[in-house]
Amino acid sequence: MEDRRAVADLSRDEAAAELDRLAAAIARADRAYHTEDSPEISDAEYDALKTRNAAIEARFPDLVRPDSPSRRVGGPLAEGFSQVRHAVPMLSLENAFSDEQVHEFDARIHRFLGLGPEAPLAYTAEPKIDGLSLSLRYEGGRLVQAATRGDGETGENVTANARTIADIPRQIDSAPEVLEVRGEVHMRHADFAALNARQAAASAKTFANPRNAAAGSLRQLDPAVTAARPLAFFAYGWGEVSEPLADTQLGAIARLARFGFVTSPLTRLCDGPDEMLAHHAEIEQQRATLGYDIDGVVYKLNDLALQARLGFRSSTPRWALAHKFPAETAWTRLERIEIQVGRTGALSPVARLTPVTVGGVVVSNATLHNEDYIAGRSASGRAIRGGKDIREGDWVQVYRAGDVIPKVADVDLAHRPAGAELYRFPETCPVCGSEAVREPGDAVRRCTGGMACPAQAVEKLKHFVSRGAFDIEGLGAKQVEAFHADGWIAEPADIFTLEARFGAGQITQLKNREGWGEKSAANLLAAIRARRRIALDRLIFALGIRHVGEAAAGVLARNYGTWGDFADAMDAADPGEGLEWERLLSIDGVGKVLAASLVTAFHQPAERAAIDRLLAHLDVEPAAQPRSADSPVAGKTVVFTGALERMTRAEAKARAEALGAKVSGSVSARTDLVVAGPGAGSKLKEAEKHGVAVIDEDAWIALIGAG
Repeated sequence: MEDRRAVADLSRDEAAAELDRLAAAIARADRAYHTEDSPEISDAEYDALKTRNAAIEARFPDLVRPDSPSRRVGGPLAEGFSQVRHAVPMLSLENAFSDEQVHEFDARIHRFLGLGPEAPLAYTAEPKIDGLSLSLRYEGGRLVQAATRGDGETGENVTANARTIADIPRQIDSAPEVLEVRGEVHMRHADFAALNARQAAASAKTFANPRNAAAGSLRQLDPAVTAARPLAFFAYGWGEVSEPLADTQLGAIARLARFGFVTSPLTRLCDGPDEMLAHHAEIEQQRATLGYDIDGVVYKLNDLALQARLGFRSSTPRWALAHKFPAETAWTRLERIEIQVGRTGALSPVARLTPVTVGGVVVSNATLHNEDYIAGRSASGRAIRGGKDIREGDWVQVYRAGDVIPKVADVDLAHRPAGAELYRFPETCPVCGSEAVREPGDAVRRCTGGMACPAQAVEKLKHFVSRGAFDIEGLGAKQVEAFHADGWIAEPADIFTLEARFGAGQITQLKNREGWGEKSAANLLAAIRARRRIALDRLIFALGIRHVGEAAAGVLARNYGTWGDFADAMDAADPGEGLEWERLLSIDGVGKVLAASLVTAFHQPAERAAIDRLLAHLDVEPAAQPRSADSPVAGKTVVFTGALERMTRAEAKARAEALGAKVSGSVSARTDLVVAGPGAGSKLKEAEKHGVAVIDEDAWIALIGAG
């Protein structure tokens, strides 16, 4: 509750900064969890990060980042597996942590569908298995492919491994011609304990918890290793099917059971939120005796026709909700406080802890957020933790509710060592010695050294070569650190001059480095040459401009099309005024904070000069403009205003975006179409002012063929 109260105290700038920190933290957690099968935090900790992000977005909806964690699914793919593109994306679920959120979920569905609050709606409720999501594709009843969720769009091909799991049928009788079954690979507690005992006896790696063991076992390059691991599978849903399985969620799950899949015996049909919550309480009481890990209960609207009408957000279905169980805590010693410097110069305090097991995960680090949090106050000066500050040597409560690392929730003053000194947050950068300033309204203190600060320079370079950016094979975080330390690269442009500086075709200096040979050196230089041609969205993301994540970069690329148009627009934009500023703000998902960050970056002489030096070595591909086949509104910017009577506003926006339209919240000269219902006000006047076409709801429905 403490974090939620603090959200109410945030200024707009504080909220934007916090969303920036959360996006980076959740991205790191996604990679550790989904790609490396080695999470640094528990699900509860991760959920708390997502909850914090959602709470801030709810209070400041115009600050929602295009790359918000609320719009993202899964994590990057692991190396070593071929890739499988899911015919139907494997999305994540919206989370709830309270009874009130479950009631709001039901109320929101009623509103979206235009139903009165008393209209009956039935939901299924089933345990949320803590394992690894898996998609199984059957054609003609035969298992032909198995894939992990991956990033939601593309997963890893683990077909050979999946065939070794006893719970997964290789052949199904009377199945649809195409059937994609989805479920969770997991490991039972007894099997996990036995596996760890065998691993320890063989002096091999042991696993932190059953989820890690299951994920690591499924993602083995050698199927024989997977076959030797005791994996189980629960089926809970489906993706692509050539014919409907049933009319209801419960009916479809029953049919999967008839096909031979193991489904949860605890799945129940519930008439509304009260019965859903009662079943949640019943499952929680049985949690310790189930023999496998669960971390909540999943609710799904039972009527599949209504599910189809509700559709999806960018990363979650509107018709499902994961109601998580409460997080866990533990007490341990805070040995010391360390300061880390990020690529935006933020000084982030980290607690180094005496290792402690919390909910099956060994925790040795925890976030301390910022200097106010350490001092026992919110950004507005209000007391938190009863005003207790945090000091080195303190006995602290670690709350597994989700950061990249856990957070310190409380301090036991009775165990505070005699002579423990008040922690003084540094006012200079611990890396470069530059002044560290905290701007008015900002919760974070930042190093002013810029690229002259080695920590910032290295972090920016790491970001530049990261998977979502230039993704240069052979040039990862460790190589960046080494090359920067040796003075080989100081800024991104230096990467593309490495070969010329070695001398044409000469790789002696590189191949003589520890860990490098002639072949690996040649491969790196070839990989760098290959990245001279880069997609526009990747380039924008790679620049590391604050608040601009992958999704935001994609939105900007699609809206501007080419690097020249994008750069010219940023150069011409003046914060707060002018046509280009208005155009930037009219892009759906671009708020004032993100826009100001973009324009400021391009108007900084040193930063712009570095960008120009980089562009001299690149061939930037124009962005492919999204188009939907036979859609009359693909690529057009549409604004809805006034009341809609035949569908809700949320449904109208979802349909427009599904047809390739860009939905904006404001009208400008670049708007293509305004759909005006009764009560349309200032937006209608703006449309008339700019000569934008205006139609009513009936004309809109006829235009998109939704009548």
